Amino acid sequence: MNIPVDNHTILLVDDEPGICKVLCISLTDMGYTVHTANDGDEALRIFSKQNPAIVMTDIKMPGMDGIDLLKKIKEKRPETEVIMITGHGEMDLAIMSLKYEATDFITKPIHPDTLEIALKRAEERISLKRQLREYTENLEGLVEEKTRELIAAERLAAVGQTVAGLSHAIKNIASGLGCGAFVLEKGIELDEKKYLDQGWQMVKNNVDKIKHLSLDLLNYAKPSAIELKTCDPNLPAREVADLMSAKANEMGVLLETQICSDLKSFAFDPDGIHRCLLNLVSNALDACAECGASRHPRKIVIKTQKSKGWAVEYRVEDNCGGMDETVKDSLFQSFFSTKGKMGTGIGLMLTKKIVGEHNGVIDVETRENEGSLFIIRLPLNKS
Repeated sequence: MNIPVDNHTILLVDDEPGICKVLCISLTDMGYTVHTANDGDEALRIFSKQNPAIVMTDIKMPGMDGIDLLKKIKEKRPETEVIMITGHGEMDLAIMSLKYEATDFITKPIHPDTLEIALKRAEERISLKRQLREYTENLEGLVEEKTRELIAAERLAAVGQTVAGLSHAIKNIASGLGCGAFVLEKGIELDEKKYLDQGWQMVKNNVDKIKHLSLDLLNYAKPSAIELKTCDPNLPAREVADLMSAKANEMGVLLETQICSDLKSFAFDPDGIHRCLLNLVSNALDACAECGASRHPRKIVIKTQKSKGWAVEYRVEDNCGGMDETVKDSLFQSFFSTKGKMGTGIGLMLTKKIVGEHNGVIDVETRENEGSLFIIRLPLNKS
C-alpha cells in the first residue's frame, strides 16, 4: 500500500543526540513534524513508514554513512528531497552527494538562515515537481485525445513511446544542468576555484548533450538523411579514429585501427557513416569508462574489411563490459540507453536509421563482462 507523502514532515538523521535535539526544536518551530533517527538503518525503517518529502542527514555516521543512505532513499523514492549535513573538511563528500541527486548541503554549525534557505529550496523543488507532474498529466491527456482523433492506435503508441523517451532524455539533461549550476554557486559562494571548474565542466557537458541531441533529432526526423557520394569506404573510419584518438589516450584506452587496403570506392554517404561509427566508438569509450582501470589493457578496434555479398564491413569492438541478452535485445529501441542520466538512447536509433537507408544491416555480438562487437555492412548499390 502506498503511503501518502507529507510535505510538512521531515526525517532528521544524525548520530549526535545534541545536534538532533537542537535541530528538532528549530524545525518544529518552523512548522514541521520531525521524526529523528540516530543511524541509517533506523532512518530507512522510519522512512518506509512515514514517507517524508524531505530528509536531512549527517554525511558522516558510523555504519551506513549519509551517502549510502542517500542512495537507498533515492532507490526507494527518487522524488524525495535530501539535504546533507556536513562538517568542515567534508566538502568533497558534499559535492559527491550532488552526483547522487542530493538537494543541497549545509555545514555545521548550522545557522538558522542557512537552514531556512535549504528548506525553502527543497520545498520549491517539491512544488515544481508537483506542477510539472500535473502539467505533464494534463498534456499527456490532451495529446492522447487529439492523437486518437487523427491516427490509428498503433501510430499513437509509437508517438507516445517516443515522447516519453524524449521527455526522459530532456529531464536528465536539465537535472545535469541544475547540478552544475549548483556547484558553480557553491564555488562562487566559497570562492573556491576547484568547485568553479567542476561546476563549469558539468554545465559544458550538458550543453554539449543538448547540441548533440538537437542535431540527432533533426537528422532522425529527415525523410532521408543520406547523400550518396562515390568515395573510399575507409575514409569515415580513418576520420573517426583521428577524431577520437586524443580522448581515448586521455582515458588510457588503446584505440586501434585495422584498415583494409583492397576496398573499392562506391556510392554511399560518408558523413552519415562517419556519424554511425562515431556513435559506436563513443559508446565503446563509455563502456571502457564504466569498466574502469580493472581491465588491462582497455582496447577498442575500428576495422574495415571485405565481406561476401557486401561492399564493405565496418567493425567496432571493445573488450570492456559487454551486455546481457535483455540489454542486447533492447539496444535499438526508441530512446533506450544503458547510461542512465548520461545517455539519451537516440545515437543507436539514428545509427540504425542511417544504415537502413543504405539498405545495409547492423548487428551486435556481446558477452557480459567481456566486451561487444558492432558490425555494419553496406551493399554495393542502394536500390
